[in-house]
Amino acid sequence: MENKVLSFLGLAQRSGNLVTGEDTCAAYVKKNAVKLVLIANDASDNTKKKFQDMADFRNIKCVIYGDRQKLSQAVGKPNRAVYGIKDTGLAKKISSLIEEVKDGSNNLGGERTCQK
Repeated sequence: MENKVLSFLGLAQRSGNLVTGEDTCAAYVKKNAVKLVLIANDASDNTKKKFQDMADFRNIKCVIYGDRQKLSQAVGKPNRAVYGIKDTGLAKKISSLIEEVKDGSNNLGGERTCQK
């Protein structure tokens, strides 16, 4: 399942439906232009809180998943901790795949949703 999540992130990148990096994602979240915010498990606590609060305020789904290195490698951009998915369909698919990973109890590093 984890490979499917990474594959769909790569697909989102190739189709132009992915924004990466803290500054870019923050701008897109503030414009309500993303449907899903994905934060790497190894992002700083400050970064996690900042994006959780931003996403919660705008009712955008936010998920903490995977590690920075694997996620960055999947999209071909080094050292990115925050990702925004612009397409509704891709956001739903990636979100459901992450839920399946969590429900399958594969213990892939504390995946969890951001919303309270």
